[in-house]
Amino acid sequence: MKKTLILKIGSSTLTAGSKRISRGKIEDLARQISILREQYNIAIVSSGAIATAKHFIEVNNWQASESKQALAAIGQPILMQIYNEIFRDFAIATAQCLVTYRDFEHKEAQSNILNTLNDLFSHGFVPIINENDTIAIDELVFGDNDKLSAYVANLLDADLLMLASDIDGLFDKNPQKHSDAKHIACINDINSCQQYIDENDDSHLGTGGMTSKIQAAEICSRNATQMWIVNGGNNNFILDCLANKQPCTRFVF
Repeated sequence: MKKTLILKIGSSTLTAGSKRISRGKIEDLARQISILREQYNIAIVSSGAIATAKHFIEVNNWQASESKQALAAIGQPILMQIYNEIFRDFAIATAQCLVTYRDFEHKEAQSNILNTLNDLFSHGFVPIINENDTIAIDELVFGDNDKLSAYVANLLDADLLMLASDIDGLFDKNPQKHSDAKHIACINDINSCQQYIDENDDSHLGTGGMTSKIQAAEICSRNATQMWIVNGGNNNFILDCLANKQPCTRFVF
């Protein structure tokens, strides 16, 4: 029986630290997923719709609103097109699933999501999930999809949630401010994490930070779902983390 892996990809990972979507990074994801599909059912919770919109607006000199919902409406189909094109080169079929926070508050909606995802898994598809920003009451309420991925992981009773970000995990101090910051490899007590949060305010593409990742870990702890924070900027990061070849922070409950 296959295990279930939920992979959350943040905007900083998808753009490879730039202001544009990196096709090379998506190809890196597809290559790894093609290797893991024999062992895992894999769902991707992908940010990046707004970053994609900003990229294509700039390239094409389009006129567009600065509303996050409007930008998401522009960027989401383009982002899915990029995923579809690249994943198809690796013989991976993808499907788009858009959800909102309210969907996880109602049992019928939860059941519909679960049935859809399991049906897609049974037919070999990789679901690509995002918040439906165009109808969300609050813009980007999930914090760059960190919390959304935790809800999805719990709903699917996943074996592992990987949060791919631009950092190796949790540190005892902000490593961008303190050269002596020490990496924390494993967390068992979610309450101990709050003292380590020290956010940066210089990101213009994503809304997620360490705060939203800790909130995601708290959600995972309710179902004893294991969660890892990994550095998605490294090539082969999924396989390397699974093989203990790359540092990450593991939340084990």
